Amino acid sequence: MTDRASDTSPISLTDAEIFAAHDGGKLEIALTSPLDTRRDLSIAYTPGVARVSRMIHSAPETAEQYTWASRLVAVVSDGTAVLGLGNIGAAASLPVMEGKAALFRRFGGLNSIPLVIETTDVDEIVETLVRLRSSFGAVNLEDVSAPRCFELEAKLIEALDMPVMHDDQHGTAVVVLAALTNAATLVGRELESLRVVIAGAGAAGIAVAEILLQVGVSDVVLLDSRGIVTTARDDLTGVKSAYAARTNPRGLAGGIAEALDGADVFIGVSSGSVPESALATMSSDAIVFALSNPDPEVHPEIAARHARIVATGRSDFPNQINNVLAFPGIFRGTLDARGTRITTGMKIAAARTIAGIVGDDLAPDHIVPSPLDERVAPAVAAAVVAAVTDRRPQP
Repeated sequence: MTDRASDTSPISLTDAEIFAAHDGGKLEIALTSPLDTRRDLSIAYTPGVARVSRMIHSAPETAEQYTWASRLVAVVSDGTAVLGLGNIGAAASLPVMEGKAALFRRFGGLNSIPLVIETTDVDEIVETLVRLRSSFGAVNLEDVSAPRCFELEAKLIEALDMPVMHDDQHGTAVVVLAALTNAATLVGRELESLRVVIAGAGAAGIAVAEILLQVGVSDVVLLDSRGIVTTARDDLTGVKSAYAARTNPRGLAGGIAEALDGADVFIGVSSGSVPESALATMSSDAIVFALSNPDPEVHPEIAARHARIVATGRSDFPNQINNVLAFPGIFRGTLDARGTRITTGMKIAAARTIAGIVGDDLAPDHIVPSPLDERVAPAVAAAVVAAVTDRRPQP
């Protein structure tokens, strides 16, 4: 699917079809070679498999060729921040992780396996994955609550010699940057000149702030449940304190009303709501990304009264900011290039590629490709490969 007219009509779902689709889970393992004869068995299992194991024992690098581990993404969660459901535990998070693994296969062509872990202790999760490290080639963290997610991702990146990314942070940030790049073009503004307000200082909000700062957006204002994140507050965690020093350059104080007065962009990644009166004080040609699911911070019809461009996280409105535009291609490209880290440069390259795919179809109701656009993942993977190659020392 490559056309711009993606269907955004409401989808009516029944419990019967939902539970039927999940009956027995959404994943299965398929064979890559037949097991129909005694010869097949001798090759795939004993005695043939022993030769392959001996080879890997003597030359560990050959595991990349003769096992699936190097192309296998582990989708890992502790169930503490699942969708809009909150801390529902590991077992209840498994259907979501199965879905994520299915998306890796469908859009990235990568094998993926869900791993839900019955602990919320960061060090125990790290230890668990370190002990399993020979079984997979990359880790996609999913639905881990903030601020623990920041510590967990950082520790895993150091402990595992493989790509690690918390998609709730960086996948969201990449697609937001892609969408904002195109929205800025439509309103005739340079990205760096925008005054941006981000409601939500958890995993997604912090990552969005970081990627915008990295591309030169200097006027970023973060809000948490208590208001604007500012150095004048004495109730901030370590992560928020760090961003208080890097954001809010005009020294604003207060809440959403004070933050939005004269702002160009609102990005909502919280479970809160925004009063229409506050939106009305934004600049002309305002941009509103109300991304909370299932209920946006402001209904798109209300936002459209005051903003030229409106996006949500939902599939039944135009401009869906969907992480599936980013993570399959990012992981595919990193593994294709045999990269061991997913860097800021790779994320920015992915965002620019996603934005560029829209091309001549760019319009206020079409600032990002459809999540079903078959061009996206291969293009993002190629951009990530190029970013990895560009940062490697040249001979």
